[in-house]
Amino acid sequence: MKGTTTLELPRQEGSVGIARLIVTAHGSSLASEQLKNANVIVSELVSNAFRHGDGRIELTVESGPDGVWASVHDEGTGTIASPDPRPARGGWGLYFVERLSDAWGVTEHDSRVWFRVNAVASPG
Repeated sequence: MKGTTTLELPRQEGSVGIARLIVTAHGSSLASEQLKNANVIVSELVSNAFRHGDGRIELTVESGPDGVWASVHDEGTGTIASPDPRPARGGWGLYFVERLSDAWGVTEHDSRVWFRVNAVASPG
C-alpha cells in the first residue's frame, strides 16, 4: 500500500495490533528488519498514548519508495519524556524509538510524536 492512511484508534489495548497492521500494509518498501523496527516503534507510541494520554488516538502512516513515516497523537496535555533510559522498570520506550528509527520527533503545537524508517537502497 502506498499513500497515506489516517485513522482514529479505539482507546483499548487492541489498538496496538491495529497500528501494526496499518504499518505492515504500508511497509512494502522496507526490508524485514526495517519493518520489524517500524512495528516496534508504532507499538510503543500507541501504547504510550493509550496508557498515558487522553481522548482520541490518531494514527497517520505515509509510505512511498523511500520508506515509511508515521505519527501518533492523543488529546492529552502531558509532556513527552526524554529518550534516555531510566534504570528503574519502564521508561525505555522513546530510547527504542530513537535507536530503531532513522528520524523521530515531536511537533510542538500538538505533541504529535512522529518517526521515519527509511527503505534501504538495493545494491546495484
